[in-house]
Amino acid sequence: MSKPTVLFVCVHNAGRSQMAAGFMRELGQGRVEVLSAGSAPKDSINPVAVVAMAEVGIDIANNTPKVLTPEAVQESDAVITMGCGDVCPFYPGKRYEDWVLEDPAGQGIEPVRVIRDEIKARVEKLLAELLD
Repeated sequence: MSKPTVLFVCVHNAGRSQMAAGFMRELGQGRVEVLSAGSAPKDSINPVAVVAMAEVGIDIANNTPKVLTPEAVQESDAVITMGCGDVCPFYPGKRYEDWVLEDPAGQGIEPVRVIRDEIKARVEKLLAELLD
């Protein structure tokens, strides 16, 4: 069986989707291909998200927000959206989940830690389901 591919999508690809991708890479230990993208990517990663992830030993500082492409969706087995609404392309046969999470943009470290921990719990559950 080939490795499952997971695509994490949020609007700016600067916070939630980057944190989720960081956790999936770390926890998946090479057993899952990980992509992340945004419907309207920012120029850089949210610095508070970088700090929050560094606190748990995951470095996302050198990541770059990427634009969401139909190809990224097509090559993914699971597409996890976080607040991008109708802009995410839909392809039959894909697993779609919409994770309702607060946007870390403009927030201080305390609320971003809460968002980070929620993302970690969801990634752990998804990883268990994908590798089951």
